[in-house]
Amino acid sequence: MSITPLQLQGIGMTSQRTRDRLVARLKDKGIKNQDVLEVMANTPRHIFVDEALSHKAYEDTALPIGFNQTISQPYTVAKMTEIILEAGPVDNVLEIGTGCGYQTLVLSQLVKRVYSVERIAPLQKKARERMQLLRVNNVRFQHSDGNWGWPEEGPFDAILSCAAPESIPTDLLDQLNLGGRLLMPVGPDGKQMLHLLIKEEDGVTRKIIEPVNFVPMLSGTQK
Repeated sequence: MSITPLQLQGIGMTSQRTRDRLVARLKDKGIKNQDVLEVMANTPRHIFVDEALSHKAYEDTALPIGFNQTISQPYTVAKMTEIILEAGPVDNVLEIGTGCGYQTLVLSQLVKRVYSVERIAPLQKKARERMQLLRVNNVRFQHSDGNWGWPEEGPFDAILSCAAPESIPTDLLDQLNLGGRLLMPVGPDGKQMLHLLIKEEDGVTRKIIEPVNFVPMLSGTQK
């Protein structure tokens, strides 16, 4: 199996024109980073959702991907990526919650290395296959509990979570470089806020960005 140039380009509701309309909406919502906007315009989100949902791929909404998980809303992906890049170039990012791999692919085009952890093995398998078909070679995957992070590959310039714990795991803060950024939704369903934590010499500073809606961060792994 391979992804053809026509599939990547898309037709109809998955065409470049449709993607450009999405990017216009992202600009209207306040996304300013031109590199992020360009990547969002050129990333084929439709190949990360079931074919039956491909006509909705460039709507600014989350969509189901199975296993009670979702592909994040494009605005959320763009916003989180923009925040990660605010402090300048990023060498390595730890992503908590690979999911279908859409956020992973966006990050891979903007940072040197992405380390992505996923607790649900079938989701990770599909994401890995997509990266191979797209010839993405700066992403590493691990099937693991996201609460643990990936200490063997740290410390990281940034950690981005696509799942929401009720409180921030201290193990993740320990895996940040000095000046590193941890971006994570926190809170119970319906009351989540996006938190940005920056590791500094005298401690950690925290900023609350905006309300968000993510799947909960669960412990353990699933085969």
